Amino acid sequence: MKYCMVFMTAPQGPEARSLADMLLKKRLCACVNIVKGMASFFWWQGRIDAARESLLIAKTEQRLLKKIVREVRRVHSYSVCEIIAMPIVAGSAPYLEWISASLRKGRTA
Repeated sequence: MKYCMVFMTAPQGPEARSLADMLLKKRLCACVNIVKGMASFFWWQGRIDAARESLLIAKTEQRLLKKIVREVRRVHSYSVCEIIAMPIVAGSAPYLEWISASLRKGRTA
């Protein structure tokens, strides 16, 4: 599949917006949704922990995944940040075409 969604978490506050802006400005994603106020529960340093986080959902092409991981890890405040991708197996043709057009430098979709 050519397209994918990338899921990332960030602390509550401005970091999620900063990550979204960076990914968009570098044309690594066509769209980033931010879902605020998510409660996360997870294993960390041998115990169950919890945090209030924001979830970022980015739409992109799979060819850009390595760059996305590299750029997010470079600026993220977490030492182990969640960055996972899932393929988009089908969708509206105009929307998928818009993703590709949005990722081309010098183009505005």
